[in-house]
Amino acid sequence: QVQLVESGGGLVQAGDSLRLSCTASEGTFSRYSIAWFRQAPGKEREFVAGISGNGGIIFHADSVRGRFTISRDNAKNTAYLQMNSVKPEDTAVYYCAARPFVVPKMPGQYNYWGQGTQVTVSS
Repeated sequence: QVQLVESGGGLVQAGDSLRLSCTASEGTFSRYSIAWFRQAPGKEREFVAGISGNGGIIFHADSVRGRFTISRDNAKNTAYLQMNSVKPEDTAVYYCAARPFVVPKMPGQYNYWGQGTQVTVSS
């Protein structure tokens, strides 16, 4: 059983930077792929970025590529989402999710979820 806790959300202005963290309780953190999803009011949960257990496979959604970067530090049981040049359309609740091995882009394929952290970008 993996417990995930997100942190780092908040209210920022367009063009600012923000770093989200996802810390896991599981000691074998490196076994799990980690993904970030986001969900805006009235919209479906969408894939933002994903990273394999050893960091060798990384995906970013087209909407954030070049602005957001996913990374992880297995020694700290923590994954990160560095968000640069944020836009108002990035406003959403951001969730991290974990599953063994592969890095799918569909939320239904993840076993473990955090509680979410709100990111609000003002114009």
